[in-house]
Formats: sequence, C-alpha cells, structure tokens
Amino acid sequence: MDIIKQILNFNANREPERLQMKYDKMRSNAFSFFRGTCHLFYDQLPLGGVFKSAPLTWVCGDLHLENFGSYKGDNRLVYFDLNDFDEAALAPASWEVIRMLTSIRMWADSISMQAADEDCLCATFVDAYASTLSIGKAYWIERETAHGLIRVLLEDLQNRHRTQFLDGRTTIKGKRRQFKIDGVKTLPVTAEQHATVSAFMKGFVDTQPNPDFYHVIDIARRVAGTGSLGVDRYSVLVEGKGSPNHNYLLDLKECPPSSLAPALKAAKITQPKWKTQAQRVVTIQYQMQAVSMAFLQPVALGEKSLVLRGLQPTEDRVSLDLTTQSLSDTAHLMTNMGQLLAWAHLRSSGRAGSANADELIDYGKRKKWRSKLLDTSHDLAAEVQRDAATFNAAYDDHALTLPA
Repeated sequence: MDIIKQILNFNANREPERLQMKYDKMRSNAFSFFRGTCHLFYDQLPLGGVFKSAPLTWVCGDLHLENFGSYKGDNRLVYFDLNDFDEAALAPASWEVIRMLTSIRMWADSISMQAADEDCLCATFVDAYASTLSIGKAYWIERETAHGLIRVLLEDLQNRHRTQFLDGRTTIKGKRRQFKIDGVKTLPVTAEQHATVSAFMKGFVDTQPNPDFYHVIDIARRVAGTGSLGVDRYSVLVEGKGSPNHNYLLDLKECPPSSLAPALKAAKITQPKWKTQAQRVVTIQYQMQAVSMAFLQPVALGEKSLVLRGLQPTEDRVSLDLTTQSLSDTAHLMTNMGQLLAWAHLRSSGRAGSANADELIDYGKRKKWRSKLLDTSHDLAAEVQRDAATFNAAYDDHALTLPA
C-alpha cells in the first residue's frame, strides 16, 4: 500500500495554503498524523470478527481524545460532549471504540507514558463504555453534573464574558470589530471569497426571524483542527445583539463525504440516502448529542454543502498535559469519555437502521469483545507509527511541500 499516494489522492483539490498547514501538523508527531489520516485508519481496519459482529450504531466516525470538548448549546447552557461529526455514519460500535483506543495509545506514546499506565487508561475507557451501555439510559455532562477536569473547563467557559471571547479573535476600529488575521486561527479571504460568503449570508438572513442579528461585519478563512484543514471554512463575524461587544461568531464549514465510506461499502453497510453531506453531519449530530450546538444547520454555498454553527474555540477542551494533572485525573476523564460515547450510542439507537437499546445493552454486558479490541488497538497503533514514519520521510524529502 502506497500511503503517500493515498494521502495525496485523499487531499486532492483542497486549498493549498491550509493543506500545507495540515501536512506540517501531521509531521509534528504520530498523534497528529493519526488525527489527519482518518481515511487511512479505516482503509486498514480489519472488517471481520469483532468489527463485523458488533451492533450497528450512529458513530461520529473520527473519535479521538481531541474530538471531545465544551460548547454552548442552542439553549445557551454549557455542555461537554462529542463535538466533531464530519465523518459521521452508521457503522459497527466497535469501529468507534477502536478508533478511540488507538488515539489513547498514540497520545500516550507522544508523551512517553509508561506502557502499564497506557493500558490502564485504555481499559478504563472500554469498561466505562461497556458498563454505561449495559445500563441502557442516556445522560449528559453539563456544569452542575461535571467533576474534575471537565467541571473546571465548563465553569471557565460559563464565566467567560462575550467580550473576552471577541477580544481574543477581533480588534476594534472605531466602533466596529474586525478579525485579527494572525495566520494561526484566521487567514484573509480573497475578494471573490468575501463576495461569495456575503451573498450566501444575505440570502440566509432573509429566511431568519431576526435578520439584523446576522448582518455580516467581517469574514476570514478559519484555521482549526487537523483532518479537515484545506476544505472551505470561514469564520463570520455578525452583528448579533449589537456592536461592538455583543457581536457573534459563526463557523461555516464544507462537508466532504465521510472518510468511512470506502470501508462501509466494503463491509456492505447501507447508508441512508442523504440529500447533502451537511444534512448527514447535522442529522447524526442532532441524534447523538444531548443538546446541539447553537445555530447548527446544513446550508449550501453554491454547489458546496456546508454546516453553519456557532464558532466553538478549539481551546475549549480539557487539558491532556500530565505535567499539570495526575494520572488519576486522566483516568477519570477516560471514564467520562467512555460514558459520553455510550450515551451517544444509546440516544441515537433504533433510528434508521441502528441497533435498538436492548441490543446495545446486551452488547455492553458481553466481555469477550473488550479484550479483543484492547489487543487489536496495540496492533493498529503500531501500524500508525509505521505509517507516520513513512510520511515523515516523504515530508522531509519535500514530497508533501505545496507550491506557495
């Protein structure tokens, strides 16, 4: 398998500037490589055994440690949950769990964690997922029910004033804000991109009950994440409840087909016939999250399918820095993440082909699949390490340097 050719083919037609940022991030360490190659992971996933016999569930598809985070829901309360559904699909539950387990191992290796501690965190996640699934009732995590690292994060977000959020991403000139173009979170738009997004927003506001809220003040290209870098993505500053300190930030993101599509086709798992890719993402996100993100909806920008939602800062995630937290704190976090995944699967159960709650409860009570997934995650993590080394060599040989 020529993984460099696969990576180049998968990322063909993406915007060169942000695609180069993606390749640069993937070169930084194997965990970042893993985050940027979801398609490669599923191309290499075994399709038999526990990866065939598990019940079908709605999955976010790209589950890893940094795809959990906090956000303000459409009820304006703060939640911690799965928060990236670009790759979402109907797939065996084991696909979701193995992706997460492999991510734990990749992250643990990136910080030189002891093997025994790594194994403990993986087992903690699997046991929490299975035991929560076996109970059969979906809950959620918000500020009043959170503990430990998640509670600290949610309290910080709830107490953060809108002006603090805006000041981090914009500057004020006169009485109006404009984006800080820092090359890290934002890049400038071309005149054509500005006109395209402005025209879309003008048409969009005509369908809204409060059109003045969505009056566009400024537009920038957004830089966030790893796997999606290079697709069309914009940060949009709108009037909100008044300038300059009550503006709102929106995120407008293109939705390519799910990276799981080839593996799903090979496994003969039929998917619903979605009108657009954005409809796929938003529908599954609504089903899996307890409370959806503010402003979440599928939209069209010309012939492209995009998701519109409130802008969620990438820094609104729990710390994974073991220099500032104990292993027991991290283990508690793995328990919470396992619970959140089980709740998401239960919440979306019995819908459009997914297993019902009774089937998921039975799956959670079984023991054999847990040890098999833990063992297989070792092998998959080792494969990612080898692929990352191959990528690094090609990167260093300038095979992944794009024209300026």
